[in-house]
Amino acid sequence: MLLVLHCVVDAILGALGLPDIGQIFPDTDPNWKGAASSSVFVEEAVRLMHEAGYELGNLDASLILQRPKASPHKEAVRANLRHLLRSDPSVVKLKAKTTHKKVDSLEKNRSIGFHTVVLRMRK
Repeated sequence: MLLVLHCVVDAILGALGLPDIGQIFPDTDPNWKGAASSSVFVEEAVRLMHEAGYELGNLDASLILQRPKASPHKEAVRANLRHLLRSDPSVVKLKAKTTHKKVDSLEKNRSIGFHTVVLRMRK
C-alpha cells in the first residue's frame, strides 16, 4: 500500500505543477520527520489541491507485478484510496496487471511498477 500512496501523492503534486513528494514533504523537515504513514501525505496533497482551487476529477492507477497477486486486494485498496482522497467511488480506478512487456525485472518478480494519472478540475 505504501507504493500506491507514494505514487498517488506524486501524481496529485504533478497535476498541480509541484515538485515530487521528497521535495514537498522532505524527511529533513521536522514537520514530516517520522510521519506515521504515507496516508498523511495523501491528505496533505489533497489539502494543497483544494487550496489551489481544484478537486479530484479522476484518478486512474495501474499496479504491475507478478506476485503477490494484487487482484484479491484491489477493492480494499481502492476503498482505502477513496476514503483518503474523500472522493466519490466513480472517481478512483485501480487496475492490477501481471506483466509489463519488455521490462524483464517485472516478469521475473524482481520489481513492481505503478502508473498513476490524476485529472484535476476547478472547483
